[in-house]
This record gives sequence, structure tokens and C-alpha cells, in this order.
Amino acid sequence: MAGISISGVSRTFGTVRAVDNVSLEVGEGEFFTLLGPSGCGKTTLLRMIAGFCELDRGEIRFGSERIDRLPAHLRDIGMVFQNYAVFPNLTVAGNVAYGLKARKVAAPEIARRVDEALALVQLQGYGGRWPHQLSGGQLQRVAIARAISVEPRFLVADEPVSMLDVSIRAGILNLLRDFATRLDIAVLYISHDLSTMRHVCSTVAVMYLGRIIEMGPADRVLDQPHHPYAQALVAAVPVMGGRVARIHTQLAGAVPNPSDLPTGCRFHPRCPKAMARCRESEPVLTPVGRAHQVACHLYD
Repeated sequence: MAGISISGVSRTFGTVRAVDNVSLEVGEGEFFTLLGPSGCGKTTLLRMIAGFCELDRGEIRFGSERIDRLPAHLRDIGMVFQNYAVFPNLTVAGNVAYGLKARKVAAPEIARRVDEALALVQLQGYGGRWPHQLSGGQLQRVAIARAISVEPRFLVADEPVSMLDVSIRAGILNLLRDFATRLDIAVLYISHDLSTMRHVCSTVAVMYLGRIIEMGPADRVLDQPHHPYAQALVAAVPVMGGRVARIHTQLAGAVPNPSDLPTGCRFHPRCPKAMARCRESEPVLTPVGRAHQVACHLYD
């Protein structure tokens, strides 16, 4: 199995550039997290990968195979949604089997895969239960079981723990990380919550107004962010122990209107380190260390 490659992907809705020239790669067995505030383009990017939204420009590939021209059901991608998206009129087994039946898998194979998926998410014996009999954490495990039952090459998860209690989130995240390593599946996880990411993801990309502004190994991006916005994002998360010194960045104003972006760097109206150049030209991702990139004129 090959990982997924996203090259120069863009999508505009009217005057809003929701995703603007985004490129990234997620290798097999890698847990890749895309961070950013609401409205930064994370979910639109996910929808383009999954086939629910067309690209304006760019391409998406599994290895040498281009998939962005394929319909969603032929892309071999598993989806885990924020709100479970479990069918209330189907049993747990029926929900897990839904994608397999749509692919016309033989009944004996469906039964085997359903049992296997429920065992992986630690819901053995729950196949005959109904969704209203389950807790929120159990419902999300059903959604994950449904996603992996089709044996996808790639798994995308759109903030799947945001509706769960804090005590349950770690278990779900550890489960997804386990699938990435045990099943050798590439996982793209969408989130705006940094507090739980450090211990589960391998790579982090930070988005702001449709573009990736910093990307690299999770420990480097989260411990030593370079972009002023990433620094502010990380500094806003409370931690205990003071393991590393933090750079505290005070941001001015609010996020600009995405339909009327500033010239040059789209972050410069809020950046305390903005220079004249920032108002004139948009920075591109530049290496600042091994596999670590940042889009900021401070590092040109």
C-alpha cells in the first residue's frame, strides 16, 4: 500500500478561497494531524480527498494512481465523522456492514469482517445492539469499525472526539493511532484541539485561511513552532511541568474576511512581527529543519 499525495489542491466558493494551493503527503502507517481554527479550510480539504467536493486545481494520488477524478465510493477511503453518522434504524452489526453491502461483498465475508472490526474496536458481542443503547464513545467506535471494515488504504477523521467527554477522547485517539501502525493505514486527522495531539500524531500541519503555514514532525511543531500564528496557537494550550520554554505571541484584531484576504501574507494584519515585505508578497513554505517547513518571511 502507498500513502497519499496531495499536490497544489485549491477550492473556491464564490469569492472565498477555502483551500489555496495546499500540498502534503501522508505515508502508510503515519498519523498526520491537520490543525487550525474553524473556517481555515480543514474540512473542505478533507471533503476533496474523500470525493465529496470537487477540486478547482491540483491532484490527489495514491502512489502513482490519481484518485481525484474517481467517485467517492471508488477511492478506497474510510471516513469517521464528528457526529458519529450512525444509522439509528440499523443494529451495530448492520451499521458496520453498511459499506460492505454497498460494495456487494459476499455475506460470509461480511460477517467475518464485521466480527473482526468490532473486535478491533473492543465491541465484541455488541453486534445485535441498537445505537440508542450505546454511549457516545461506543457510538464513535462503531463509526470507526464501519470505516475500517472496508479495509481502506486511507482513513480520514473529521474531529471525531470533539463531542465526547475528555475522559473518553484519549481512548478513541489511541485506537486510531493503533490502526495506523497495526494495519499500516495512512490516517489524516482533522482537529482544532492541540491538547491531545502531542501524544498520538507523528506529523502536524497548521492551516490559516486556506493555506498551510507550518508543517513538520509533531514534537518540533508543537514544542518549537516558528510561525507567529502557530506560536500563539501552541501558547494558548495550558500544560503542566514547563517542559519547554514557550514563545508567547500576542495577536491583534480578528481573523480577516476570507472573501477579502489581505495582500501579501494573509496573517500580517494580526502579526506583531510583520514587516513591509509581509504586506507585499505571500511567503511560501521554507525548510527550517529536517522535514520542518514554515511559510513566513522571517525565515526566508
